[in-house]
Amino acid sequence: MSNFAYIPPWWLKNGSLMTVYTALFASQQWEKTTVHPEPPYQEKVFTGAKGVPIFGIFAIPNNPRGTIIGTYGITGSLDNQWFLRLLGRKAFAQGYAVVLFDWRAHGKTALLSPTLTSDGLFEGEDFVRIAAQSKALGCPANFWFTGFSLGGQLTLWAVKAAQELTSNQEIELDIAEIGGAAVICPSLDSVRSLNYLVKDPWGKYLEGAIAKELKKLALKIYHAHPGEIDLAAIERATSIWGFDQELVIERLGFPTVEAYYEASSGLHILPHLKKPTLIIYAADDPMFDPAIIPDLQASCRANPHIDLVLTDYGGHVGYINSQEGQQLAFDPDPWWAWNRILDWCDK
Repeated sequence: MSNFAYIPPWWLKNGSLMTVYTALFASQQWEKTTVHPEPPYQEKVFTGAKGVPIFGIFAIPNNPRGTIIGTYGITGSLDNQWFLRLLGRKAFAQGYAVVLFDWRAHGKTALLSPTLTSDGLFEGEDFVRIAAQSKALGCPANFWFTGFSLGGQLTLWAVKAAQELTSNQEIELDIAEIGGAAVICPSLDSVRSLNYLVKDPWGKYLEGAIAKELKKLALKIYHAHPGEIDLAAIERATSIWGFDQELVIERLGFPTVEAYYEASSGLHILPHLKKPTLIIYAADDPMFDPAIIPDLQASCRANPHIDLVLTDYGGHVGYINSQEGQQLAFDPDPWWAWNRILDWCDK
């Protein structure tokens, strides 16, 4: 059987159930599933695109075999993004240097700068500049970029940015030092997915919960950087779309949210990627419009640099493996997607 075969527990063969179980229950038990301790992280403030300070942490093992650089999805911080911290433990134990960071407007980065999100337009360059500065700290090539959900979209932009920045010799990093990227359930088409999400009763609830977290994010920036954000605009931002409408698009120069989402779409940049890229995507992901899948498949077929692993199950960034699946894949734990990514980087 292929190492990419995925067999979830029978009771999690539903995308919504997998997503909810992972968020509410697996998130509370994850430390019991791994024997690996937290790496000896050091804090570092990196400099991203346009000089924006980016807070991160890094750890370098003895005789590192490469470096994994990662961030998380639409909300959260390094302090609470357990799924990313799990990757850090696993990657460090397998001999990789690890660099994790709070992306723009998130976590401690939000305290350092009032700069808001751009869904990849500048975060891609942030990844690459972090790689170059990590190299100066002693983190070795190859550099592998990773992320999940919206963080997956940022990661895809990182590959494109790496190709451009290294060809223009704007950073002290060669394109040969970039190994590639690996993402789990990346956001690819925000217009279609948000329209799909709010039409479903359960999806509308999820969208509302995310919107509340985005409002908290904006309020955090408002209090940390007085005068940088209009409080009335924050109060009007009652949805994901509204957050970008009220707070993001004007600063980035876009006339509409649709134009912004079109410009930052992960789907549109897939043909331009020229470094090895692994995309793990679940057909039952409840966050994204299933109509995106044929377009994703077509784009990946047309680009030999992309490995697409499209599974029937997995939910949104869940991919909890069954005992049978763990045995067939020779995995030490139930974290199927991270295990596949680390195997892929090894090869």
